[in-house]
Amino acid sequence: MEKFIVSARKYRPQNFESLVGQESIARTLKNSIKRGQLAHAYLFCGPRGVGKTSTARIFAKTINCLNPSADMEPCGVCESCRSFAEGRSYCIHELDAASNNSVDDIRLLNEQVRIPPQVGKYSVYIIDEVHMLSSAAFNAFLKTLEEPPSYVIFILATTEKQKILPTVLSRCQTFDFNRISVRDIVANLSGIAKEESINIDEDSLHVIADKADGAMRDALTLFDQVVAFCGRDVKYPDVIKDLNVLDYEYYFRLVDCFLKGDYASPLLILDEILSKGFNALYFISGLGTHLRNLLVSKSASASSLMDFAPSLVARYKEQSSRCQVPFLYDCLNEAVRCENDYKSSSSQRLRVEFMLVKLSRLSSPAPAILDAVKEEAPEKPLRSAARNISSGREMSSRDVSAAASVEKPDSSVDKGPSEKKPHSETKATNVKIPNSHSIKGIMRKMKEEENKIKSGEELQDTEITPEDLDLAWKRLTESFSAQPRLCAAIKMSKPELLEDGHTVNFYVRNVAQQSWIEKKSLFKITSFLQKDLKNGALRVFVKVKEDDEKSEKKLYLPQEKAEYLLKKYPEAEELKKDLKLELK
Repeated sequence: MEKFIVSARKYRPQNFESLVGQESIARTLKNSIKRGQLAHAYLFCGPRGVGKTSTARIFAKTINCLNPSADMEPCGVCESCRSFAEGRSYCIHELDAASNNSVDDIRLLNEQVRIPPQVGKYSVYIIDEVHMLSSAAFNAFLKTLEEPPSYVIFILATTEKQKILPTVLSRCQTFDFNRISVRDIVANLSGIAKEESINIDEDSLHVIADKADGAMRDALTLFDQVVAFCGRDVKYPDVIKDLNVLDYEYYFRLVDCFLKGDYASPLLILDEILSKGFNALYFISGLGTHLRNLLVSKSASASSLMDFAPSLVARYKEQSSRCQVPFLYDCLNEAVRCENDYKSSSSQRLRVEFMLVKLSRLSSPAPAILDAVKEEAPEKPLRSAARNISSGREMSSRDVSAAASVEKPDSSVDKGPSEKKPHSETKATNVKIPNSHSIKGIMRKMKEEENKIKSGEELQDTEITPEDLDLAWKRLTESFSAQPRLCAAIKMSKPELLEDGHTVNFYVRNVAQQSWIEKKSLFKITSFLQKDLKNGALRVFVKVKEDDEKSEKKLYLPQEKAEYLLKKYPEAEELKKDLKLELK
């Protein structure tokens, strides 16, 4: 039997052109070789499996190649390239810092760098996982790293850049490797599958690429695992089963249930998912991602964020077209809240089920309105909603939909049988509620009353006397007894009726009190006085009381009090002189 070689080793990049997702780094290194601007130390940083060590090997092989190509690619046939490929090169050395991290290992390395290369121009030392070196080993390595022999180049590779000493970072040219995109991973896996004569669909490749999380090595490992499970003919159901991935189909079914207002089916779907061994927290996270994708699908400019197979993108766009943005926002908000509360909940499954039921009710406000009508108190929930509006609380999309459905008259009663709406749609509109009981009706009525008060339509222009104003002011004080702050401000000021007979000035102590009354209570004060005095033209203005120049100045310090007594009582001044007293 032929010896099996895993794809991560078999299809490891051998030149700069075969590197996946790191084109800018490959271009920089090739240009530095072409111009002869080689640094003595390089640091390759990035996540696992993105090509750091492979790039270091290609770079080392290229600078020692005897016949590089015009675009600085290794020839692969010279003695240096063949010795490296066969693992017998004395010019390229690899060191694992995880197992050689002591001071003695670094001292041995310092002795080894004194030996010049036997074949090629440079001795290249690739130190992998360099962050595993101890602090003492780093300090022992600093002098050699800063001033190595002219024929020595160090290439350090790490996944933990933050653990490396700043003194080491300052001595190296740093290259940050990116995660490989799903698109690049799919393209690379597709080429490998074609070369291996493996039949695999694009949806399966996207599942592998998404689970690899930007690491090409992980993607190749998962690819081998899937091929071992499925054989040469790989199907999507087998892939998600082997990789233990929750199928997108579950989330599409759930959102369809939410749109229908069906709360029972999501509970059965959750039970099916949990019975397959999936964690509920993993399910909630996937649901949030699905809702996010639906929200993104509604915007043409954000479609580039959808890195999926074309068939899956089409399904997202189709379902998102049936969802309103407020509905998706509310669903996503509930999913995120459930994910945050999941670990602290004493009954975690119940918490998830409650979220699903709540999401099912977001798009179906009609039953709640019908229940209120059956209880013969339709005005209660509407008044409650009106109170929410008046108190400034933001209404959800479900509240807005409920108000609209109650207000909307039944348009199907005047139409023929062929023009009637389906039963499921007329359910929310065939209940007639007086317009005054709707939210819009209540708000319209309040607005009309306010306009009537402002314009004085219902009030006669009765003449106002100062005596009538004083009596009305006392009644005003009594009416605001439940508001101590406003009541005190009214009691402390006497209103002033101007010569025009309908303008009243109301004096307060300071600007802050004036602003507060004008903002909170001036309309109430004006409307009360207009009704009480039967004068729609009456207007009230809040003024700040100016300090009375003739009023006595308040005395605070002992010196001020003593001077006041001496000035007011001459006898005290004479007593001070006779006794020779001093004021302090």
